[in-house]
Amino acid sequence: MTSLISAPPLSSAQPAGSSADWAVEAHGLVKTFGAHRAVDGVDLRVKTGTVYGVLGPNGAGKTTTIRMLATLLKLDGGEARIFGHDVRREPQIVRQLIGVTGQYASVDENLSATENLVLFSRLLGLTRKQSKAKSAELLEQFGLTEAAKRPLKNFSGGMRRRLDLAASLIAQPPLIFLDEPTTGLDPRTRAQMWETIRELVSTGSTVLLTTQYLDEADQLADRIAVIDRGTVVAEGTTDELKSSIGSSSLQVRLADPKEVEDAREIIGRVLSATAVVSPEGSRLTAPMEHVSAVTDLLVVLRERGIELTELSVQKPTLDEVFLSLTGHSVSDEVAEVAEAAQDAQDAASAAAGDAASQPGLADADADPDPNPSTPKAKILS
Repeated sequence: MTSLISAPPLSSAQPAGSSADWAVEAHGLVKTFGAHRAVDGVDLRVKTGTVYGVLGPNGAGKTTTIRMLATLLKLDGGEARIFGHDVRREPQIVRQLIGVTGQYASVDENLSATENLVLFSRLLGLTRKQSKAKSAELLEQFGLTEAAKRPLKNFSGGMRRRLDLAASLIAQPPLIFLDEPTTGLDPRTRAQMWETIRELVSTGSTVLLTTQYLDEADQLADRIAVIDRGTVVAEGTTDELKSSIGSSSLQVRLADPKEVEDAREIIGRVLSATAVVSPEGSRLTAPMEHVSAVTDLLVVLRERGIELTELSVQKPTLDEVFLSLTGHSVSDEVAEVAEAAQDAQDAASAAAGDAASQPGLADADADPDPNPSTPKAKILS
């Protein structure tokens, strides 16, 4: 993960006027890498004192969006404000108001946890005494006191993540960007990170996190933006997103995947709903308003000789929301990965050019996020 090292904290860096109600206001964000539009017209509004989740698969444009908001990449289009301060015109003030924890550790493997935090603290303008005190405070807060003098090369992945998050909090920023903070962590460490995020918000911070984990967005986020191929396809609370595809969700798995189109046609006729085919091609998901209609559906399927191996009716999940909106699962990472590799060189060159033109930016790897198509946005309020 990468922690953004901002300019020394200044007391004058404050939210601007009435915009203090909104930590992030972004309209029409665009970022291109070569011929690909990594971010294509993203709108976000994050209320102060909340957790806002950006949910999507790898290659959806989540990291690129975060990096533009954090002044790590120039905007190719649109506008963004952090607590009322324009990202383009006031980047130095914006950097004093944010902390960023990315996907790759920026800590020095040969230094201890204490030495890393003291180093970051000194870079941020704290005195030696203040740096030691702040380091001890953060190590205790993140449960790393016992490992404080241990070299980071002996840390587990979860411990590195916690230390990197601690480093981004040295300046006590009111807005924290967390880019997939629990990717690769074991369930116990993930739960610890979730609790840490809740504590940050309870003490007054605002958190914008990206994730590809449905349960993480469900557990933490007050509102969620579902992003796919660089575009926000839906936005709302968890309940609003789930209710948008019906009060109940039907899932059926066919014994013979070749009959999927026939079953899809029957579901549409009997339930008056559009069934979505799963990536593997044998499971169908459809919204339902009346559970009793399942009986009629089973009768018709039996008459047509279509055999089921599974059937369930439950409340909609975020995965079903994503599947309904985009036609593929949030964990379905296919063409984007190959295209990202093909355009990695263009993306790295573009990112390097952006960083060179903006003094003070932290060095970070580019995220190509190719996005060939742009679904229509659906906003829930």
